[in-house]
Amino acid sequence: MTSLSLKTKISLNPNNSALHFNVPNKLQHTNFPKKGKIKIKVTCSATDQPPQQQQQQTYSKKKRNASEGDKGIDPVGFLNKVGITHKPLAQFLRERHKELKNRKDEIFKRFLNLMEFSTGYEIVGMHRNVEHRVDFMDWAPGARYCALVGDFNGWSPTENCAREGHLGHDDYGYWFIILEDKLREGEKPDELYFQQYNYVDDYDKGDSGVSIQEIFKRANDEYWEPGEDRFVKNRFELPAKLYEQLFGPNGPQTLQELEEMPDAQTTYKAWKEQHKDDLPSNLPSYDVIDNGKDYDVFNVASDPRWQEKFRSKEPPIPYWLETRKGRKAWLKKYTPGIPHGSKYRVYFNTPDGPLERIPAWATYVQPDADGKEAFAIHWEPSPEFAYKWRNTRPKVPKSLRIYECHVGISGSKPKISSFNEFTEKVLPHVKEAGYNVIQLFGVVEHKDYFTVGYRVTNLYAVSSRYGTPDDFKRLVDEAHGLGLLVFLDIVHSYSAADQMVGLSQFDGSNDCYFHTGKRGFHKYWGTRMFKYDDLDVLHFLLSNLNWWVVEYQIDGFQFHSLSSMIYTHNGFASLTGDLEEYCNQYVDKDALLYLILANEILHALHPNIITIAEDATYYPGLCEPTTQGGLGFDYFLNLSASEMWLSFLENTPDHEWSMSKIVSTLVGNGQYSDKMIMYAENHNQSISGGQSFAEILFGEISEHSPDTNNLLLRGCSLHKMIRLITFTIGGHAYLNFMGNEFGHPKRVEFPMPSNNFSFSLANRHWDLLANRLHSNLYSFDQELMKLDENAKVLLRGSPSVHHVNDAKMVICYMRGPLVFIFNFHPTDSYEDYSVGVEEAGEYQIILNTDESKFGGQGLIKEHQYLQRTISKRVDGLRNCIEVPLPSRTAQVYKLSRILRI
Repeated sequence: MTSLSLKTKISLNPNNSALHFNVPNKLQHTNFPKKGKIKIKVTCSATDQPPQQQQQQTYSKKKRNASEGDKGIDPVGFLNKVGITHKPLAQFLRERHKELKNRKDEIFKRFLNLMEFSTGYEIVGMHRNVEHRVDFMDWAPGARYCALVGDFNGWSPTENCAREGHLGHDDYGYWFIILEDKLREGEKPDELYFQQYNYVDDYDKGDSGVSIQEIFKRANDEYWEPGEDRFVKNRFELPAKLYEQLFGPNGPQTLQELEEMPDAQTTYKAWKEQHKDDLPSNLPSYDVIDNGKDYDVFNVASDPRWQEKFRSKEPPIPYWLETRKGRKAWLKKYTPGIPHGSKYRVYFNTPDGPLERIPAWATYVQPDADGKEAFAIHWEPSPEFAYKWRNTRPKVPKSLRIYECHVGISGSKPKISSFNEFTEKVLPHVKEAGYNVIQLFGVVEHKDYFTVGYRVTNLYAVSSRYGTPDDFKRLVDEAHGLGLLVFLDIVHSYSAADQMVGLSQFDGSNDCYFHTGKRGFHKYWGTRMFKYDDLDVLHFLLSNLNWWVVEYQIDGFQFHSLSSMIYTHNGFASLTGDLEEYCNQYVDKDALLYLILANEILHALHPNIITIAEDATYYPGLCEPTTQGGLGFDYFLNLSASEMWLSFLENTPDHEWSMSKIVSTLVGNGQYSDKMIMYAENHNQSISGGQSFAEILFGEISEHSPDTNNLLLRGCSLHKMIRLITFTIGGHAYLNFMGNEFGHPKRVEFPMPSNNFSFSLANRHWDLLANRLHSNLYSFDQELMKLDENAKVLLRGSPSVHHVNDAKMVICYMRGPLVFIFNFHPTDSYEDYSVGVEEAGEYQIILNTDESKFGGQGLIKEHQYLQRTISKRVDGLRNCIEVPLPSRTAQVYKLSRILRI
C-alpha cells in the first residue's frame, strides 16, 4: 500500500478576529481580519483579586454583558453633537439602528461574517476550478430550469444545464452548473481523484514527466525513517505478531480452543519481563501506568522525546505539489469547456415560458449593437497574456484634487475613445495639471451610449465600448504609477429597465432584484429601483463594491444620486428643509441601511477607501460615523455652489451679484466644511443639456465685434475668480470636469436621434491648449493646484471670512497664513483698499489673477506685490493692509515676515 502522510494544523482560537459566528441575543457587528499583531489583555483570576474587587466584578458582570455589544455606539450621537433636538428624527434613528441589528442577525444566519457576505463574486458568476472545470452560478429564484447557452455548445439549452431539485438549485434560488474541460482525443482520465491540472498559475511546473507512482515512492522514502512505515505497508503484520506473542506460534485457531485468558495487567507484566533485554529501536516506545483505580486499570504513555520528534516532522509538500500538473500538461490533455472569448447567455425556463438573459454577475458584456442580440463574453486569458499589476496604490492624500473624466469623450476625434487612448493621452495631462485623483463615470457597462453610463445594465462589467477588462486594469495601474488615485462613479441608486441586457424581470415573472409595482420604477427616469430589504440583493450590491476594489484596485467611490434611493418620491418632492422630511413615510429606511452596511464593510475591508455622497437633499449625518447614527461617508458634494454660479452667469447682471450669497453658499455649514467637496462646475453643466461656464462666457463673442477684447477679458477674469474662490474658501477637496480647467468652449452632447447620432460634440478639443486664451486659463489652473501643493490650502481649517462688502463687491477671508481678496465689481477699481489682518508683518502676493501670463492686464506692478501692515483696527482685527484692487481681479497674499511690536 502506497501512503503519503501530511501534517495538518487546525487552530480554533476564540479570539480570532477572522471568524465571527452568530450568537443569539447578542449584538452582531462588523468583524474582519485585522492587520498587524493582535493584542491580548491578560487579567488575574477572581481568586487572586481582593474580596471587594470580586464583589464589584460580580455585581457589574451582568450590566457589562448587557451593554457590551452597544459599547461606543449611540444611534443619535451626531444629533447631540450638532445640537439637534428633533424628537421624531431621534426616534427614527433609534428604530433604524434596531433594524440594522436585525438585518445583521439575518445575514449571520446564512453567512459566517460580513466579509463573506460581501465577497459573493468569489463563487457566483463564472470561475475556473482547479479540477479542470469551470463552475457557473447565478441567482434566479423564479426560474424552473437553468442552462448556459453559447457558441461553445452550439447555443444548446440542454447540454450544460441544472434542473430544479437536481444537483443545481438550492433553497435560496442559486443555480449551479459545471462545465467540464474536455479530454483531447486519445487522452485518458486520471487514475487519482485528486489529480489537479493548474490552468491558471505556474504553468511551467509539474510537467517533468515523473509518474505518480514515482512521486509517492520518493515522498515515502524521504518521509519515513527505517521501519516506521512497516506496519503501514503491511497492515496485518501488527495484529499477527501480537497474536503470536499472546498465544505462541501454535496458538488456538477457534474460540473453543481458546482457554481462559489472564487479565491485562498480568499479561503486560509478563510481556515486559520477556522484552526487558531488547535492543533499542527507532520505533515509538510506550509504557503502561497503573493508577490503582478500578475504572482506570492502565494508561498508555509514550516517550515525550519521540512525540516531539513526530510532531516536528514536515510533510513532503514538494512532492505533493508535483502531483499538480501545470499548464503545459493541461494543454496537452484538455481543451477548455468554455474557451476564452466565448459568447454566452443564461437560459431560463419560467412559468411564463423560456427566456435568455445576460448573467447578472458577468464581468464582460457586449451590449446590443447594430441590431445584434447582447451577450456576455467569457474573459479568461491564459496566464502568460493575463494582465499583471506593476504599481502599488499611492498613499491617500490629505487633500483631494479630483479630475472628473469620461473615457468615451476624452479624445479629440469624433468617436468613442478607448481605455488605451485615455491611458496614453489623458493621464499624463492630469498629472501635469497638478491633480491627484481621477474620477471616472460611465465605466460600468450600460446599454445605450447616450445615457452617459447612468442607466447601468451590468454592474460587474467594464464597458466593452472602451476596451477589455485588462485594458481598464492597465489604465488604473498606470494612474497609480503616476501617483493618481482612481475613483469610480457608482450607480446603485437605480438600474436600467432593459430586460435583454439588464436585470429587469431577470428570472421572468418574479422581479427578483427590484420592487414590484410603482415602487419598482423611478417616477421620472423610467429606471428600476432595487429591493434593498432583500438579503440576496444586498449580497449582490455589496459584493459589487468589493469587486471593483479587489479586481480593479479602485481607490474610492462616488455614490450617484442618493436622493433617488433614499426617498420613495426619488428626491423630486418639494423639500423645505424641515427635519420631518428626513424621517417621514417617504424615507426608504432599507436604502439607508444599505448605505450604512456599504460604508461599514468598505472601510473595514479597505481602510484607505474613500466614499463620497452625492445627495441634493443633504440628508442628516451623511458624513457622520455609523456608530453615531450617521451614514459613514468620507465626503459629500456641495451641489449648491455650481447651481449658484450658473444662476449668476445666466440670469443676473454682473453688478447685481451678491457677495453675501456667494460666501454663504460656498462656506455652507461650517461644521461639515472638512467633509465637503467643492466644485464650480462638473459634467452636469455641460452634459445634461446645459452649457459649460466657458461656453456661456465666450460662446457669443465674435471676432469682428468692437467689444471683443472687453468680453474676452470679462470671461477670462470671471472664469479664474470663480475657480479661485470655490477652490479656497471651503472644504478639503476640489473637483473639476475634464477640459473645464482650460475653458472648453463647447458643451458635451452624446450621439442620439435628436442630433442624428453625431459625435461632433462628444469629444474634447485638447488642441485648444495651443490657443493663447485657453493656454492662459490652463496655466492659472496649474498655479491653483500648486497653491494647494505648496501652501496646503485645502488642509487648512475653515476660513475666517471677515470682510464682505456687497456695495463694493469685495470679499476677503483668511485661511491659515494666507489672505484672499476678491473684487467682483465689473467696473470699479480701488487703489488702496483696506482689509483687516491678524498678524502684523509683511504680506507678499503669491497668486494674482490679473497677471499677463494668466490672460490679465498686469495692472498691479511688481513693487506693489509686497504690502506692510498698518496698525489700524479694520474688520475687527488689530492690523490692516491697504492693497490695490483692480476690477474683476483677485489676489492671494501670504505672510512672509512677522513684525514684533
